[in-house]
Amino acid sequence: MALKTSIECVLFDLDGTLIDTAPDFIKVMQRLCAEQKTDAPTDRQIYQTVSDGARALVELAFAVKEGEDEFPALRERLLDLYEEQLANTEATLYPGMAMLLDECDKQNIAWGIVTNKPEKYTRILLSNMALLSRCRTLICPEQVEFRKPHPEPIFMACQQVACNTERTVYIGDHQRDMQAAKSADVIAIAASYGYLGPDAKAEDWYADFILKDPENIIDLLNLLQFA
Repeated sequence: MALKTSIECVLFDLDGTLIDTAPDFIKVMQRLCAEQKTDAPTDRQIYQTVSDGARALVELAFAVKEGEDEFPALRERLLDLYEEQLANTEATLYPGMAMLLDECDKQNIAWGIVTNKPEKYTRILLSNMALLSRCRTLICPEQVEFRKPHPEPIFMACQQVACNTERTVYIGDHQRDMQAAKSADVIAIAASYGYLGPDAKAEDWYADFILKDPENIIDLLNLLQFA
């Protein structure tokens, strides 16, 4: 399927939008909980929490909050295990995304990633999936003063690829992604197939479009035509 759109730039959130990274976190949480001699959360619970990061996963598994004595060591151990897991990552592009990236490259449409995931782990993951060298812009929290839901990371990505915000889309699976996109005046696409929490409803995020099936992404982008 060919990509025929007036969009100049396609930006993605990472976990739960472009890449299904939950299988790695399931492995990591199982190892960490085994070390701590406690039951691991269910796969479903992990899927619903991944987008909120390592802090949220620690709280989910151990019912301890940031600021409590046990928290820093558990979070650091989780991140160490995650780095080990990335060497043999089980993460995969969502269906339809490989074709989209190929079409973007073919049509010289810039694509990139704007994520709240730390740069260290993002770069390892993308490198191991042979995506890092193809990505035209990669914005992680270390490069900005304010992370999402602030629009600064999206503005920076658009600036790096010299693309007009009005012809840029941002796709994400969390309300903060849509808040950042709307504040940056790019086209906001909610990935409702992603890692939504149990009470989250993409319909409440004021997105311009809701993408329920990642395989429909090219069809959706082809609807976006400008004079």
